[in-house]
Amino acid sequence: MKILFAASEAAPFIKSGGLGDVASALPKELVKIKDNEVCVFIPYYKQIKENNSFDIQYVTSFNMPLGWRGQYVGIFKAVLKSTGVGKNKRCDLVLYFIDNEYYFGRDGLYGYPDDGERFAFFSKAVLESLQHLDFSPDVIHLNDWQTGYIPLFLNAFYRGLPKYRDIKTVFTIHNIEYQGKADLDFIDNVLGVDSSYKDVIEFDSLANAMKCAIVLSDKVTTVSETYSHEILYPYFSHGLDGILSANSYKLCGIVNGIDTKLYDPSTDPSIPANFKASDLSGKAVCKAELQKMLSLPVRPEATVIAMISRLVAHKGMELIEYIGEEMVNSLDIQFVLIGTGEKRFEDYMKYIAYKYPDKVSANITFDQKLANMTYAGADLFLMPSKSEPCGLSQLIAMRYGTIPIVSETGGLVDTVPPINLQTMEGRGITFKLFNAHDMYDAIKRGVDLINDKEASQKIISNIMRYDSSWKVPAAKYMDIYSEIRK
Repeated sequence: MKILFAASEAAPFIKSGGLGDVASALPKELVKIKDNEVCVFIPYYKQIKENNSFDIQYVTSFNMPLGWRGQYVGIFKAVLKSTGVGKNKRCDLVLYFIDNEYYFGRDGLYGYPDDGERFAFFSKAVLESLQHLDFSPDVIHLNDWQTGYIPLFLNAFYRGLPKYRDIKTVFTIHNIEYQGKADLDFIDNVLGVDSSYKDVIEFDSLANAMKCAIVLSDKVTTVSETYSHEILYPYFSHGLDGILSANSYKLCGIVNGIDTKLYDPSTDPSIPANFKASDLSGKAVCKAELQKMLSLPVRPEATVIAMISRLVAHKGMELIEYIGEEMVNSLDIQFVLIGTGEKRFEDYMKYIAYKYPDKVSANITFDQKLANMTYAGADLFLMPSKSEPCGLSQLIAMRYGTIPIVSETGGLVDTVPPINLQTMEGRGITFKLFNAHDMYDAIKRGVDLINDKEASQKIISNIMRYDSSWKVPAAKYMDIYSEIRK
């Protein structure tokens, strides 16, 4: 099967969050499957152009209408060699980059007033590119609102052409909070479609890219089974519960995986000592080196709790803010935070790090090497989200033998069942209510578990053996592709 994967970012070329990981790792797994041919389309951002470590080649260029305007489209190409060996085939992954200096020659990826126009351009350019490439997809897999207008453009402008006639579309919601809203004049001014499409684009007196994709795609997925149920309710849906309920017949959830070769403590060159489920001795070395690097006292008996996150309220930062000082005063812990976000939470973390330098390390940055060292060196990983479509951090933490403490929401429910100390089943410490003291109770239970060396070592070995790869999720996506192709 020929699969086109469209996304606004993909590692290792560009990544701002979990989507970047998914748009790299899932296609790598899909291309291993016999008879599959897979390519990924992303914008050709300034940061990619200026990175000389990438081998990216020019393919072609052309002009394309977008609403009333004509725009240059450049196509560039890279090949990720030997992403793995699948059944009876070599598995190279092809990436195409959509170039336009006006739209993508900027310092950031998102957050511009014309983001709607930028990604409408990208969406149409993906389809237009197929007329200039030797690739005819059976399925286009779309990801989040930035690709939400591809089904619209496909139906409005391309469906009548032989190359596009049988293309099916799958739309994956990674985070329903961000929907690609624009004023209604965007429909005529940028999209340029006729009035018959207004009903599928308009929502709450605005153009809405995510609503458009939900209505027009052949299948809609979310990144965990629980999240696919949660977003049918107003508390989680950010207004789209009615639209999703009307389209629930084509909605399902598939839990994300991670790139288990990239995140492998037995081979990871960025950590001080390698280790595996059957030999955890290197994890103690990683803990000591992490403490030393962050200028924390090197105390093996202190429980190191890590949090790697955007510093925003829905990630649970308001809970940390509420009980942070109580936590560090009453428990023998060291708290390591990595991330950036709202100034309020950045300032709070700087404050408690200044007040408790032996117990708190606040790293208001994102550094992948430091993150990997923290995953490897921490005892517990805190992820107290109010909502979490899937989450990758808890999967990475378990891969590195760090026991997660999570709220019972979204993909955290699906991937972190609570530990039963009688049977030694389960993979983490959980709390049900989004409440600071419920979280605090979970943290205390986590510290108690770490102090029980025999039990914690068994749990750590168990969670490191959990299959968090893309093999099973990729097979489920293949079932969906086959279903809609019938």
